[in-house]
Amino acid sequence: MSLLISPALRDALARWLDHKRALDGAAANTIKAYAADVSGFLGFLAGHRGEVEGLGAVASLPQTDLRAWMAAERARGVSARTLARELSAVKSFTGWLAEREGFDASTTLSARGPKYRRKLPRPLSEEAAFAMIDRVGDQSAEPWVAARDMAVLTLLYGCGLRISEALGLTGAVTPLPQVLRIIGKGGKERLVPVLPAAQEAVAAYVDLCPHDLTRDAPLFRGVRGGPLNPRLIALVMERARHQLGLPATATPHAMRHSFATHLLSAGGDLRAIQELLGHASLSTTQAYTAVDAARLMEVYDRAHPRA
Repeated sequence: MSLLISPALRDALARWLDHKRALDGAAANTIKAYAADVSGFLGFLAGHRGEVEGLGAVASLPQTDLRAWMAAERARGVSARTLARELSAVKSFTGWLAEREGFDASTTLSARGPKYRRKLPRPLSEEAAFAMIDRVGDQSAEPWVAARDMAVLTLLYGCGLRISEALGLTGAVTPLPQVLRIIGKGGKERLVPVLPAAQEAVAAYVDLCPHDLTRDAPLFRGVRGGPLNPRLIALVMERARHQLGLPATATPHAMRHSFATHLLSAGGDLRAIQELLGHASLSTTQAYTAVDAARLMEVYDRAHPRA
């Protein structure tokens, strides 16, 4: 597909990706997705028009070509959610290019993406979250490994960390302070209060860990001493959820969802929860209000069953 893209457009795409990486602090996976989305779009344009075109292909893009691209994406099985993400990347690239080349990008920027229903987060109940932390401690015969897995899950649930953030901690954070400074997605920094339960869980792991936890080395280690693979935490949770009878949605990320949902249920402020989670947009955090309302209706339906 990239062979159909003109050198000028390939250069513009590379410069835009550099901009997103350097100034916006986009993560590596985000950059990879941006590159795939926009190059796919540019390749479609060249194939659709039957010729390799330069910057003018984007500058003079008619609505008909944009709609043709979206129709082609849907025809090859792309979901509405994915297409909306692709269109967002195309708009971002086009807007950036328009500022530099001085053309009117309103046709592309005003395009409406497909409607889709956002998936609601799937948190665990408070009882299930605590049971999960306890149960992962039974999965390993090695006491230090069991303590490690419990410590990781306690950070996910007790501090709302992403699994990548928890496994990105180094020995420099021990003993855990009352407030952790976390660098999240896009290099966004936030301060996260640390509960005594999390401090105790990490301290128990550190006391048992046979590896040298130096300041600059990963805090959480695999059996051979290397950085802990997040897949191992997913696997230990998979075994635990089968034993507890929990759904497949009981994943490491569900512990973070549970942190946010339970805070909201206890009367937490939405803006404060946004800061704790490190969400760039309040709309992302607002998904938890829908979860909380859905749980409330479930309780209501159980208490007042319809005749």
